[in-house]
Amino acid sequence: MKITSKYRLFEILPGAAIWASLIILIALSFIQPLWVIIFIIVYDLFWLFRITHFSFYLVISWIRHRKAAKIDWLGQAKQLDGFESYRHLIFLATYKEEYDVVKQSFEAIARSNYPHKAMIVVLAGEERDKDNFLKIAEKIKQEYASLFLKFLITVHPLLPGEKPGKGSNTHYAGWKAKELIDEAGLDYGKVIVSNLDIDTVVHPEYFGHLTYKYITSPDPTKRSFQPIAVYANNIWTSSVLVRVVSFGTTFWLLNELTHPERMITFSSHSMSFKALADVGFWDKTVVSEDSRIFLQCLIRYHGNYQIEPLYIPVYMNTVMIKSYWQSLKNLYKQQRRWAWGVENIPYMFVNFANDKLAKWRVRFKHLFFMVEGMYSWATAPIFIFVLGRLPLAVAGNNVKRLVFVQNSPFILEDIMRLAMLGIFLSALLSLFLLPPKPKKVGVFAYITMIAQWLLIPITISIFGALPAIDAQTHLMIGRRLGFWVTPKTTK
Repeated sequence: MKITSKYRLFEILPGAAIWASLIILIALSFIQPLWVIIFIIVYDLFWLFRITHFSFYLVISWIRHRKAAKIDWLGQAKQLDGFESYRHLIFLATYKEEYDVVKQSFEAIARSNYPHKAMIVVLAGEERDKDNFLKIAEKIKQEYASLFLKFLITVHPLLPGEKPGKGSNTHYAGWKAKELIDEAGLDYGKVIVSNLDIDTVVHPEYFGHLTYKYITSPDPTKRSFQPIAVYANNIWTSSVLVRVVSFGTTFWLLNELTHPERMITFSSHSMSFKALADVGFWDKTVVSEDSRIFLQCLIRYHGNYQIEPLYIPVYMNTVMIKSYWQSLKNLYKQQRRWAWGVENIPYMFVNFANDKLAKWRVRFKHLFFMVEGMYSWATAPIFIFVLGRLPLAVAGNNVKRLVFVQNSPFILEDIMRLAMLGIFLSALLSLFLLPPKPKKVGVFAYITMIAQWLLIPITISIFGALPAIDAQTHLMIGRRLGFWVTPKTTK
C-alpha cells in the first residue's frame, strides 16, 4: 500500500495521543496536583464500572460456552438441507515450527468428529525454511493426508512488496487453494475456510458447530466465525505471569463474543471462501492479517459484514519455553505483535472515508472501538497504578491539608478492592477452562492458579501497557514492526 501524507498522519495520531496524555498528566501532577487527583478518582470509578460490565458479560459468555460444549453439533448440522455439499478448507501456516507442534494440530483435526473426507487441508510453509518444512510436511502427509478429501502442501517464495509472515504465506496458499477448488468445480459459497494458527488444537465439535452456524446464518458470505481462543495447551508448565496474561486474553475474547456488532477477528477464525476470494485473500503487506481480513471484508461489503460468535473453544500454546526469562521476553514480544494491530487504524480512517456506501454509524462504531481500545490498552494501567500515586507524592502542603486529598488514598483503595471482585471471578472461571492436570504436576498447582491473579497489576502494566506503548510509538515514528513468530513447544 502506498503511504500518503494523510495515511501517515493517522499513523502518528495513536502514539501521539498516548504520549501527549502521559506528558500532560505528569506535568499537571507537579503544577495542579489536585486536578490530577480528581481525574484519577473519576477515571478509576469509570474503570470500576467497566470491570463490572466486563464481569457480567464474561459470566454470560462462559454460560453459553458451557452450554455449547454439551451439544451434538454435528448431529444437528446433518439434519440441515444440503449438509453433504459443504466442504471445509483448513489453512495451517508454519515457519520454523517443530514437528510435534504441527502434529498436535493435525492430531486434533483427526480426532474431531466431523467427516474428514469433507476437508481440504493446506499446510503452508516458507521458502526461507524450505528444508525443515518439507521434512515435516512429508511426515505429516504420510500420517494424515489419506484422511482428507485433499491435502495440499505449499511453499511460499517471498516476493517483492510482501511482508514476511503469516499474511503473505496464507495469501500465496489461498491462491493455490483456489486453483484446486476451481479444478474440482466447488461452489465458493459452500466452502468454509478456517485459518488456524499452527498450534491450534480444535475442539472435537468445532467443525460441526461451525457448519451448523454457517448453514443457518442468513448470509454466511458476510460473516466471520470467531471461536474462543484458549491459550492452555501447555498451561500447567507455564509460569504464573505467562498464565495470567494468557487467560486475560481468553477472558477478553469471551467478553467480546457477547458484543459481535463491534468485534473484529482475532487469531484462529473461519469465514466463507467466497468472501475470501472477493477481497483477494489475506493482505500480504501487514503483520495483523487476522484482524485485517475482517476489515477488508467490511470495506468490500460496505459495512455489511460482522462476527458470528462460536462458543466452542480452540486451544493454543502459551509462549512458555524451557528458559523462564526468555519466556517472559517472548510474552512481551507476543503482546507487542498483537498491539501492532494499531496499524489498522490508519487503514480504517482512509478506507472508511472513501466508502460512501457504508452507513456512517457502522464506520464510526468500528473506528471508535478500535481507537479507544488501543488507547486504553496503552494508558489505563499507567493511569491507575502509576500516575494515581504521583500527584499525592509531589503535592505541596497546602494541597495535602485538604480533607479530600487526605482521603483520596482510601478512596482509591476502596475502588481497587471492589475491582478485585471481578478479578476473583476471573480466577474461578479460569479453573473451568484448564485442560486435565498432568500427573507430574502436584495438587498445590490449583492454589497457585487462583493466587496468581493477584499479579494482575504487574501483568497488565508490564505485559499490557508497555508493549502497547512500544507498538504505537514504533508506528508513530515510522519504524514498522515485522511479523515476530512466537516460539512454541508442546511441553
